[in-house]
Amino acid sequence: MSVLRTIVTVVFIILCIALSAIVLMQEGKSAGLGAISGAAESYWGKNKGRSMEGALVKITRWMVVGFFALAIVLNIAKFN
Repeated sequence: MSVLRTIVTVVFIILCIALSAIVLMQEGKSAGLGAISGAAESYWGKNKGRSMEGALVKITRWMVVGFFALAIVLNIAKFN
């Protein structure tokens, strides 16, 4: 059990570092001056889900789910 807990802890630490890096790579949500001129309705505004930014958002969501799952597993393993 100790070896499995160590492996899960190492995976958790790697996931924390990767999640931090992914969040820092994302752009801010503020539209800035582009909202005044209507730039939000451009090609990139409509197809943001297919762009690199959209992919980063999807990866972030899955990593957050993994983060919480591993946090719960590690918390339960602490008490057993």
